[in-house]
Amino acid sequence: MPHTIPDSYYLASRNVTLDATDPLRDEQTADVCVIGGGVTGCSAALHLAERGYRVTLLEAGEIAHGASGRSGGQILPGFGTEMPVIESALGLDDARRLWAMSCESVRLTRALITRHDIDCDLRQGYVHTAVKPRHVSAMQRHAEMMAARYDYHGEQWLDRDALRSHVRTDQYLGGLYDAEGGHLHPLNYTLGLARAAQRAGSVLHTQTPVLRVEPGVRPRVVTAQGSVRCEFVVVACNAYLDGLLPALSGRVMKVANYIIATEPLSESVASAILPSNPAVSDANFVLDYYRLSADRRLLYGGEVSYTGREPRKLDARMRDKMQTLFPVLHGVEIDYRWGGDVGITLNRAPDFGRVGDNILYAQGYSGHGMSLAGLAGQLLAEAVAGQAERFDAFAALDHRRFPGGERLRIPLLALATTFYRLRDKL
Repeated sequence: MPHTIPDSYYLASRNVTLDATDPLRDEQTADVCVIGGGVTGCSAALHLAERGYRVTLLEAGEIAHGASGRSGGQILPGFGTEMPVIESALGLDDARRLWAMSCESVRLTRALITRHDIDCDLRQGYVHTAVKPRHVSAMQRHAEMMAARYDYHGEQWLDRDALRSHVRTDQYLGGLYDAEGGHLHPLNYTLGLARAAQRAGSVLHTQTPVLRVEPGVRPRVVTAQGSVRCEFVVVACNAYLDGLLPALSGRVMKVANYIIATEPLSESVASAILPSNPAVSDANFVLDYYRLSADRRLLYGGEVSYTGREPRKLDARMRDKMQTLFPVLHGVEIDYRWGGDVGITLNRAPDFGRVGDNILYAQGYSGHGMSLAGLAGQLLAEAVAGQAERFDAFAALDHRRFPGGERLRIPLLALATTFYRLRDKL
């Protein structure tokens, strides 16, 4: 019989149960209506409720249905873009503030897991690997720059031999090891935040797509079977915004990414590939990333699609790359394969801001949202409460729409990615 691959390993290993999250019905009121049940929305609902606000959260599907419950699960300091990009936009002092908050986001993730007893397989350690000689010099310069300009000394350069204490393959020339980074089970983590938000008093409604947001002194969030009248709206939809706020159209592009999960590996095989159990990603523009699950499966991610159509021969291509890195995995079965949409911005920096005075949003994490989105939820709660300095530090970043308009935006982005994919091969 052919080997049938189910959907998501995360769904199969879910271990967090929520109170009932029935669809919204009738006319409701709240202090704050949060739209989106990923890390950003659940963190915002939790932090707002802890401040005493009456919170209603609306999710179009199930909690963590989007990237929050499908991602590679890496928790890292930093952003989807390099710090010089942020520094050129804001200046060194404000760039340092944003970097410090990105480091805070990792600590906050760990604190939330501990405080709310979230069983999500948290592990520490991250390696960013050099595939080409140019990656080696770029990484060494990067570590020196981060130490000198941002007083960050968490990154340790490892040559090829030293790298083998973390990643045992002959395919890399070295890498940066960061003990501050790590990985977790993203679905269980997000569900744990949602459960904590419920316990703090937030009301969660799933299977409740929002049709429109009516702005005003007291905005109204309208669904098919009801509405929420509130003082503030927090929009936490990211790649799933789908035109809900026209003012944000074109600022975030939806990019599909894919992950495969092997059958459980023996302890000896797992130790032979990732002896320190880190999260790993390579330095290519179209990067690959991977880690071990709690039951010792290799979760291997990569490949992109801008059209919503799965790339041709996806399983074979990902299997080939995985086995090239780790020949010991030849013959290992692939038990799961799934995909999800990531929201990226043109400059790969996060996009926080307001539409009017009382509609706030956070989006565009560009692949670095697992920890940063949790902090975004906290910053959104602070801003609603009138303490907006930290939120506004991110909102000061200028964001442009992707060029090409609705018809040409995706083809132009795909063309640019093809260029960088070819460059990755050089």
